[in-house]
Amino acid sequence: MAIEDDVLVVGGGLAGTTAALAAAERDVQVRLVSYRQSTLRNASGLIDILGYTPAGDGPLVDPFEALDDLPTGHPYERVGSEAVREALAFFDGIVGDAYAGAHTDANALVPTHGGTVKPTARYPTSTAAGLASDDRDALLVGFETLPDFEAPLAASHLEAAGAPFTARGVTVRFPGIVRDDAKVTRYAHLLDHDETVETPAGETTAREALAETVRTHLEGEARVGFPAVLGDDRADAVRADLGDRLGVDVFEVPMGPPSLPGIRLEDLLYEALEAAGVRVTTGVPVVDYETDGEGTNATDPERIDRVVVDRNGAEVPHRATQYVLATGGLVGKGVQSERDGVFEPLFDCHVPQPADRYDWFVDDVFGDQPYARFGLPVDRDLRPLDAGDDPEFSNLRAAGAVLGGYDFAAEKSGSGVSLATGYVAGRRAAEGCR
Repeated sequence: MAIEDDVLVVGGGLAGTTAALAAAERDVQVRLVSYRQSTLRNASGLIDILGYTPAGDGPLVDPFEALDDLPTGHPYERVGSEAVREALAFFDGIVGDAYAGAHTDANALVPTHGGTVKPTARYPTSTAAGLASDDRDALLVGFETLPDFEAPLAASHLEAAGAPFTARGVTVRFPGIVRDDAKVTRYAHLLDHDETVETPAGETTAREALAETVRTHLEGEARVGFPAVLGDDRADAVRADLGDRLGVDVFEVPMGPPSLPGIRLEDLLYEALEAAGVRVTTGVPVVDYETDGEGTNATDPERIDRVVVDRNGAEVPHRATQYVLATGGLVGKGVQSERDGVFEPLFDCHVPQPADRYDWFVDDVFGDQPYARFGLPVDRDLRPLDAGDDPEFSNLRAAGAVLGGYDFAAEKSGSGVSLATGYVAGRRAAEGCR
């Protein structure tokens, strides 16, 4: 079977798309295969490098000051701080002016739908006017049919957290929507197309109706925050239009899944994949692999010869020179657990874990949970390591949440690790094709 691709990436999230784009930039043929719809649409859209240290110190003002002190085996320790900077610059080049934060190393503090603030390195421009470091008073607006964002509660949490401004929250009716199970894309569509809606005063447009509703609640605030549903294809225009009508700066508050900022980021990345000539195949799980059977020892491990995907019941092989595994962690099923152990299901890569499953966790729900760090150990080339710390395969690299040695939720480092390790894995895979 002839080699079809130089690099084959398994996984379509932030790590996988970044790896594919980083490899394609080196002028090699890249294919990305993904079983499920990208997890990006369930993400906040924020790029958080490191908000807290593994010891819990933070929020960190400058994440780069802490990167060199991370423990051995942490994904950032594996790739190095300079690679993190390069990955951020690479991301900046992809997303352009859709994201802010490239002007500084410092974390921005972005308010979220729960009223907490998240330290993050890059953030959608739609959230920029809402930063917690801004001392201008803010009005948060929630919608009756969108219970995931309780604006009065979020405002009170911001003030309790010591935000340097006065925050108020109100809940209003969103014009044109009466059901509380409407998809977030429905809100966006109404505003994107400025559709005609019915109000007590008669017919008007969605944007004018929303602005008129909010205007009556303003008490001199200089900025107004809405849940992140302000358009999709025309989000910038929607936000600018509402700001002009209200005479304030308008910003979005990142929401939980499904997330429009995550969907917008997904669109940017997949448009970049198409422009780079990456062949993308979705809806096809990888179900098997074959090696060349020629590895002889730890310094000369086996090579993956091909992977097999299930396409509507037919097993279809794909052969490449280099492979990148970016299938996610425990949440994304890239790492799975059963009563007798934790394992990586595609290539059966080693996952370190305590022999006693009761040592996987601690009783304190908010404690330092060992299972949060479960994942693949890798060398500095991001090749997965076996139980003897030798590479499992010579031409397989891993990136993103499938990696072990860090707790992305506690550290607020998930998207940053995916970006940095995806970038390095893609580059190294492309170099391995030469």
